[in-house]
Amino acid sequence: MKLLYFAWIRQQTGIGEEEVPLPAGVSDISGLIDWLRERDTTFSKALEDISALRVAVNQEFATFDTEITDCDEVALFPPMTGG
Repeated sequence: MKLLYFAWIRQQTGIGEEEVPLPAGVSDISGLIDWLRERDTTFSKALEDISALRVAVNQEFATFDTEITDCDEVALFPPMTGG
């Protein structure tokens, strides 16, 4: 699975993108976020407030209960603002 990180998530983790196999027992975005938090303390801090997090799966907005597979592209980014 391809993971993409944007804005402050990229800045705090030092990673813009990575390829990882779908972790055992992970079937949705919520589970993936939990796995990322447990994997590394920088991700734990960066993903601490999920209310400030948006997700896209295969370039379409997704919710935390969206199911994912090993072939998906998952992007994590902050809410967009504009005027």
